[in-house]
Amino acid sequence: MKERFSVLLARVRQRLWFKPLSFCILSIAGVFLASLLDMTYLEWFLPDFSTESTEDLLKLMASSMLVMATFSVGAMVSAYASASNSATPRSFPLIIADDVSQNALSAFIGAFIYSVVSLVALTNGHFAGKASQIVLFLMTIVVFAVVILSFIWWVDKIARLGRLEYTIQKVESAVNAAIRKRQRSPRLGGIPTFEPPNHAQAIFATSVGYVQQIHVDTIQERASESQLKVLVAALPGTFGTPSRPIAWVIAEAPQGASDEDLKAIADAFVIGDSRVFDQDPRFGLIVLSEIASHALSSAVNDPGTAIAVVHTSLRLLINWHQYAEGAGPQEITHDRVAVPELALTDVFEDAFAAIARDGASTIEVVVRLLKALEALAMMNDPSFKQAAIAQAKVTLARAKQALTLPADLETVRELASFTRLDDR
Repeated sequence: MKERFSVLLARVRQRLWFKPLSFCILSIAGVFLASLLDMTYLEWFLPDFSTESTEDLLKLMASSMLVMATFSVGAMVSAYASASNSATPRSFPLIIADDVSQNALSAFIGAFIYSVVSLVALTNGHFAGKASQIVLFLMTIVVFAVVILSFIWWVDKIARLGRLEYTIQKVESAVNAAIRKRQRSPRLGGIPTFEPPNHAQAIFATSVGYVQQIHVDTIQERASESQLKVLVAALPGTFGTPSRPIAWVIAEAPQGASDEDLKAIADAFVIGDSRVFDQDPRFGLIVLSEIASHALSSAVNDPGTAIAVVHTSLRLLINWHQYAEGAGPQEITHDRVAVPELALTDVFEDAFAAIARDGASTIEVVVRLLKALEALAMMNDPSFKQAAIAQAKVTLARAKQALTLPADLETVRELASFTRLDDR
């Protein structure tokens, strides 16, 4: 339940309406709480205060904040469209969840609602005492200062929001967080996977879509209650259909698992229309490779962006190795759930296969790609070496088909010598 709530809260916080709604609630609460000060002895120590300055300032905010919010929405939509067109539509959820833009829009809308509520309360005599009037004035000054600072900060940020470099940074940050989370628990707290026996019961997806998240704690709880063992067959990012098993259930009792058990385990797999970054680090690497492929298209012809993506993927895979070493022994918290680990060969293919295909005829891209793969192969990890060499062989084969200049071919062969291929 805790895991479900944290995921739901994270998803809700990424919505554009969440922060404006929070600012609105705080604004309304602040206005009405200020009037409660008239019931205290504070006004005995305060001088007389005219409400005209507060009213003028509130009218100024009420007339301008809605215009500012409309302007900010237009600028954000333009930046989002630019980011989607220059990168990939799959990066859009990260761009729209930008904290600075959401905070600025929330400040403008919240200030507008605060000023309207305050004006209505002020003109109807709600702030009758000196204490509430002075507090309302101070609150208005604070809100006005927050709006000005948010606008300055947002203008500096919006200039970079639609740029390709910023999009790559946002994707890299999301992938790095997903990798760190996964490497803390590569099997999501479960036991190593194994082949399902013949009497295992298959669980199929209830709808067509991608597995976005697996609530392993829910599966563990149900399996403990019903004396079951569950083999997860579809990790987050897997495309599920009603004909493809997402899990196998092994019952210790002769009668097998009940229909309620199978339904509860199936409901623990969250399936949606698209992949998400939370539990799916491979998706982030695919998004990066899509950005590189878009840059290598004949319409764009920007090999520099593809090279930048190669360097980004290299950093992420090095972090993958470092996080795994720093995590130490895996802690098993769900002893009745078997979860497979991500295969490094699949991860390397997600990161580099599309770039090797679309950049095979561009020598500078092939050179950078082979150098990155060599750096990964030289790491003190046999699985990294195997995956990097396998991907380098594919890259070399594609380059030999696409490159025509003998000097370029010789350069590529020399760079791929770490694969120990016999090219002669």
